[in-house]
Amino acid sequence: MNVAVLHAAGYAGRELIGLLSRHPNLTLSAVTSRTFAGEPVSVAHPELTGRADLAFTTNDQIDPSSLDAIVVAAEHGQAAAVIAGLIDGGYEGVIVDLSADFRFKDAALYPTWFGREHPRPELLAAFTYGLVDVHAPYEAGTKWIANPGCFATGLSLALYPLGQLLGTFDAHVTALTGASGSGTRPKAGTHFPTREGNVRAYKVLAHQHLPEVQAVAGSGVRIHFVPVSGPWTRGIWGTVQVDLPAGVAPENLADAFQTVYANAPSVRLWPGQLPELRWSVRTPYCDVGWIVRDGHAVIGFGLDNLLKGAASQAVQNVNLALGLPVMAGM
Repeated sequence: MNVAVLHAAGYAGRELIGLLSRHPNLTLSAVTSRTFAGEPVSVAHPELTGRADLAFTTNDQIDPSSLDAIVVAAEHGQAAAVIAGLIDGGYEGVIVDLSADFRFKDAALYPTWFGREHPRPELLAAFTYGLVDVHAPYEAGTKWIANPGCFATGLSLALYPLGQLLGTFDAHVTALTGASGSGTRPKAGTHFPTREGNVRAYKVLAHQHLPEVQAVAGSGVRIHFVPVSGPWTRGIWGTVQVDLPAGVAPENLADAFQTVYANAPSVRLWPGQLPELRWSVRTPYCDVGWIVRDGHAVIGFGLDNLLKGAASQAVQNVNLALGLPVMAGM
């Protein structure tokens, strides 16, 4: 089966090309970039030299009818136009979108959290939120998938079993992310010289991934999230702190996580300990562990923001939509 990656010159695009170029069931047929059109992928991604024998093209140079799946790695706000063009042009294959443009069913969330109206609100209901470890298997015929955000993946996987167990509670979350989560363009607050040796909180209690997490965790979960810029290149590590109601024992918490993720091969559980970030980096896994003491639970999580938080989860979504094993190509 043939797949293309559109707008593949960024960090997530690099990871997608690497995964798909060695996928046992898929052929990476095309990659696009306006900046690098006509150049080998190794010009933008030297790490892929000898691994991906492709050159970038532009979007209008590919034939969508020849493709079984298209992964769109465009920026927030740009992806909606690209995807609407594919749909309006009659493309009938799988679409996986890495941006936030189709993650919400309610169009009113976009001006609130992203400062703009959604250009095609009538398409929102047709997209499935692709948190594979919670929502798989998908309904037959699922073709259009919104890939979750990186912070949202870690927070959701840590909170979802708690929501199932406790219903209503307060969750106090602090999570740190590496520099690659800010994209390839250096900015004053995210450029690595300002991050090295430094830790800085940002968008405190107001991060744009919160609506995603809320939808997964449940309406009874009150999430207080402090995102933090960490002094490393890739990976997200965080903790969730929760007061357990009377009568909820440590074994109840363990049962909740083990039951929810019994058939989730990309979630690794660590009972009685908090995972370290280095365990997750450069892997397709989200590591989740917990410690309970004196009626208080701390859930720790770690994942690679470019893989489980973006590219490898997108490939998992392609796999599911095409009827392949969810971990194929991992």
